[in-house]
Amino acid sequence: MTSTAEPTLARLRTQLSGTVLTAGEAGYDVARSVWNGEIDRYPAVVVRPAGPADVATALGYAQDAGLDVSVRGGGHNYGGAAVVDGGLVIDLSSLDAISVDPASRTARCGGGATWAQLDAATQEHALAVPGGTISHTGVGGLTLGGGFGWLTGKHGLSCDNLLSAEVVTAGGEILRASAAEHADLFWALRGGGGNFGVVTEFEFRVHPVGPIVHLGLFFWDLDDGVAALRQAREVLESLPGEMGALVAGLNAPPAPFVPEAYHFRPGYALLIAGFAGEEQHAEAIRAARSGPAPLFEFVSPIPYVELQQMLDGAAPWGILGYEKATYADGFTDEVIDVIADFLPRKTSPMSIMPIFSMRGAFTEVAADATAFGGPRRPSILVNIDSIAAEPEPFAADRAWVREFWAALVPFSSNPAGYVNFMAEYEEDRVRTSYGPAKYARLARIKAEYDPQNVFHHNANIPPAK
Repeated sequence: MTSTAEPTLARLRTQLSGTVLTAGEAGYDVARSVWNGEIDRYPAVVVRPAGPADVATALGYAQDAGLDVSVRGGGHNYGGAAVVDGGLVIDLSSLDAISVDPASRTARCGGGATWAQLDAATQEHALAVPGGTISHTGVGGLTLGGGFGWLTGKHGLSCDNLLSAEVVTAGGEILRASAAEHADLFWALRGGGGNFGVVTEFEFRVHPVGPIVHLGLFFWDLDDGVAALRQAREVLESLPGEMGALVAGLNAPPAPFVPEAYHFRPGYALLIAGFAGEEQHAEAIRAARSGPAPLFEFVSPIPYVELQQMLDGAAPWGILGYEKATYADGFTDEVIDVIADFLPRKTSPMSIMPIFSMRGAFTEVAADATAFGGPRRPSILVNIDSIAAEPEPFAADRAWVREFWAALVPFSSNPAGYVNFMAEYEEDRVRTSYGPAKYARLARIKAEYDPQNVFHHNANIPPAK
């Protein structure tokens, strides 16, 4: 910043109860770091607020100084939306307090909390909020875009379980949005992303889960791709809607439950999570054993928090990452053929293709009840990820992701995909992901709460004119 701006920055420091960081100060490099190691940006100012009033002050300063604003929750977005070169980053990691009320089955958490933190707090009471599948993901970004994982079939999306949110608007107002207050804003927050303000606190409905759940993992060889995916299709068609399911194309990890001969072996995995006891789970996994024999399987009770963390190793902090995703109505023969053709072409052993099964409680929410842009019918979401430690295989697999995605699009029910699975925010894909009616409503709400589009480092929805 120029010397003429320094007094203003000095005043900002005196006005805040939280912390202000600039280049060269201790903590600055940590605050500007995000999960994707490809992102290396240098904000002019990082503010770690002590509460919503600090957020309002920081927003006022940024607009007076003509600085772009970004909001850092968990920092797990592939595109690095949390940090902006030369702008002001509101780093919510300082707001991670969590309280759980078992009697009312509600939980409150700060806007900078991660799912690992929220899971740990709720599991003390054998309760859980439906969250993601990588525990170091931020609660905020995942929830605002929708949020699905192991519990989606049983209890819906993260945003379906949001009861209220404390929001700081671009104009510095501190609001509580819920079904009873600022209902239009509350609707938009449940799937519309970070377009409408900085959420400093979330209030969720929590559900009895665990502490012990059941997992079945079945792994087939790469050459058995078509047969394995057809078997997965049959399993999903008969699986109770409340059970969690994930199909993945990946290299087997060097985990204790994987026979050493199959460590790093490329192939296909089917994971089935059960939350209603061993008997129901045993019945469900019987179908997985009725087709082609897997290379190995792992069936075991497992703590819920371990289920939530078991995929963390597939996406370690600081790795290079890129992704695209698309919906399909199911594992049709055409979709299976494309997957079996493209998966063997990946270069990096870390690149992965998780396929999420959207079923059960997810489909029971009315399509217009929230701003979430995906189809509210039984479907699959194919997420294709280039993940690598080195630039060369990463670049090769980024091209692979794009070609793979383009080959799936002709068979897609919503080619735009899911806003939380976008590394690039092309306006047409963001618009298409919501559909014309929802997008228009979101743009009108944006015009009310952020008419100058201060919050545009996201899957942006410009304000209606």
